[in-house]
Amino acid sequence: MSLAVRWIRLSMAVSAAGFAGAAFAFRATMDGPIEQYSGAALSAAIVYTIVIFIWPRISPWSAGSAAIAYCWFIEFAQLTPIPEAISQRSWFARQLLGAQFDPVDVAWYPVGVIPLVAAHWFLRDRTRSRTSPTPAAP
Repeated sequence: MSLAVRWIRLSMAVSAAGFAGAAFAFRATMDGPIEQYSGAALSAAIVYTIVIFIWPRISPWSAGSAAIAYCWFIEFAQLTPIPEAISQRSWFARQLLGAQFDPVDVAWYPVGVIPLVAAHWFLRDRTRSRTSPTPAAP
């Protein structure tokens, strides 16, 4: 495994922990829409970091699409009784699956992912421009 891949994975683990900490801090200190909306956006950001952790060389667009699709899949699965039944047995499962469908969350997942896609794109292009050879003068 290359040093770059190790660095990316370490960065994603730290980022996921930071997003989780922020989500729990909002939940502990706030109530109402800010807590709800930030929770949805930050959980989507965590999923984005997990996608990058698993596939460090994935494109920003693909990672963002995968993260949003996964979040939407979990959210729409909440229209069935399965996530709620599993969530009643485990706090951890409740954090991962939720318990009930909320259409507002569907809109907030991209809010958590789009800034990360933009940052990923910027950093990837910046890194590529530093490592690519400069063209020879004619």
